[in-house]
Amino acid sequence: MNLTDNVINIKGVGEKSAKLLEKLGIITIEDLIRHYPRNYDEFLIPAPINTAREGEIIAVEGAISRLASRPGRKHIVTCYVSDATGALKLVWFNQPYLVKMLKPGYRYLFRGTVKRDNAELAINQAKMYKREEYVRLLNNLQPIYDLTKGITSNFISKSVNEALKDIELEETLPLSFRKANNLLKINDAVNTIHFPKTKQDALLARRRLVFDEFTEFLTALRELQEKKNEEENRYRITNYTECEDLISNLPFSLTSAQKKTFDDIKKDMSGNTLMSRMIEGDVGSGKTILAMLAVLAVVKAGYQAAVMVPTEVLAKQHYEEFCERLEKYGVRTELLVGSQTAATKKKIYAKAANGEIDIIIGTHALIQEGLEFRNLGLAVIDEQHRFGVNQRKSLKEKGLKPHILSMSATPIPRSLSLILYGDMDLSVIKEMPAERLPIKNAVVDTGYRPKAFNFIRNEVANGHQAYIICPMVEGSDEVEGENVVDYTEDLKEYYELAAFRAQDGLKINVEYLHGKLSAKEKNSIMERFASGEIQVLVSTTVVEVGVNVKNATVMMIENAEKFGLAQLHQLRGRVGRGKWQSYCIFMKGSEGKDIDERLDILKNNNNGFKVAEEDLRLRGPGDLFGVRQSGELSWKLADIYADADLLALASEYVKGKE
Repeated sequence: MNLTDNVINIKGVGEKSAKLLEKLGIITIEDLIRHYPRNYDEFLIPAPINTAREGEIIAVEGAISRLASRPGRKHIVTCYVSDATGALKLVWFNQPYLVKMLKPGYRYLFRGTVKRDNAELAINQAKMYKREEYVRLLNNLQPIYDLTKGITSNFISKSVNEALKDIELEETLPLSFRKANNLLKINDAVNTIHFPKTKQDALLARRRLVFDEFTEFLTALRELQEKKNEEENRYRITNYTECEDLISNLPFSLTSAQKKTFDDIKKDMSGNTLMSRMIEGDVGSGKTILAMLAVLAVVKAGYQAAVMVPTEVLAKQHYEEFCERLEKYGVRTELLVGSQTAATKKKIYAKAANGEIDIIIGTHALIQEGLEFRNLGLAVIDEQHRFGVNQRKSLKEKGLKPHILSMSATPIPRSLSLILYGDMDLSVIKEMPAERLPIKNAVVDTGYRPKAFNFIRNEVANGHQAYIICPMVEGSDEVEGENVVDYTEDLKEYYELAAFRAQDGLKINVEYLHGKLSAKEKNSIMERFASGEIQVLVSTTVVEVGVNVKNATVMMIENAEKFGLAQLHQLRGRVGRGKWQSYCIFMKGSEGKDIDERLDILKNNNNGFKVAEEDLRLRGPGDLFGVRQSGELSWKLADIYADADLLALASEYVKGKE
């Protein structure tokens, strides 16, 4: 078999399975073997019940008692399992058959995550094992993969095993370099990442694969840098009269950091070579207005501009803001997103080609075939880390070598920025607008949840809105953490009961949002939240890059310990955008000194750059996948914080090949 062959060529993969795998982005055999485990499940010897701790996965063995069944919307079965050290509550939802299967007084072996159920510890949806079955799993690392309905981790594991029997990957690194830097052969690394015997084996495999991800990225970056240094500026911009007028009419004053960055942009666009600049600034530091000023200057000089953002909702928000502020200057602005009809896109393509549009604001739709500009002078890339090098390159090629202005709200330590943004000049905005109130932060355990729900209810009663972030889409036997679907239903019930008790008639519209919804569904939900129709949005991290909802005053993050500090800071940045006091509640599902140390950094600090430096200091490769940043340059495994040493090594290796 070849890497480019379809997965249907693998023994055990039929047409139905192949279609399901395609939902996970797995089409070829290479896609499959590069679909790495997101974590591993380790089966340990059953523990005494009195050692159970909230947030931990535990296996217990004992006799059951007090078996009860309660039919309803969620048929609930409960019992207690006891050993010589104590008793533990077990709860199952929608599994009524367990009432006949479980027999009081008999011994069983159960496994699951310990949670707090009011005043007592419990396991929800505990999995039951036969003793001989569990013994076979003892001390083995079982891979956990990202899944879709109809596909199990076991199926992916078997399919990968079949594929790797016939695949020999080409080695690209010299033996001497691998030995000197503790890097496995590529073939061994791919085999081991899927089937490690120990955690140390998995770490070694991950090390090689992360190095390759960084090397591929930096090689592409180096090519862009070489081209940048020799590209002549065909779009010299020297007149900024309209920009000065726009600045004088803003309802706020630019900060000194914004003024300095705009001076950098003006110097770039009037120089001998093309601008390729990155604006790195904290959430809410005012990057968008700088992009708008650059766009206005380019358009008034007779050229076109394109603004590319990662989501349709964000594209629409930018479109409305640009239209509102630039209409008086006669600027013609258009929106281009994937959900538009083919006929609408065709009209926009024609207008862009003949110069009837000055600015196009859109998503990945901007780099699709069909769109050509008459004279593109500036390409702006918002949330730059969400786009790969090739996507940025594609946008640049839509015109005859335009100026490039990139922006990122992910503060990164300078030592890493110099590597990651090596093809760009860097402007850093560390100053926040004076009118912004600092967010008030709290780190709490799950026992605080009812108080948090009531706090959110009070904020809604005062006319505000809230986000609640969960790490999962739906419940799973293989993954632990709060999930948005069940959470939303439970929260709806909670607020209905609260309204009944308070007799105040307060109706709270709670909806969920996650990445598996269609683009149309996601856009609809975010637009309804932005308009105030939805008061509480329960979401995965898909809102990390979202709309600017000034009325949202509470961000509550469940299982906060499962996220990286920089990502938690990004999520926190969704609130505090209006004139009202805002709050962020970090709720930890597990206890531990390390967890407290990490979350206290956020509790005591709203500065993203300081958070990033602390993230770099605290993080290390000892944690396989637990707190990886999401969406960071679309890497499968690499994390610039945990893998800063490998990023530096890859940078030196790429330089040495020149």
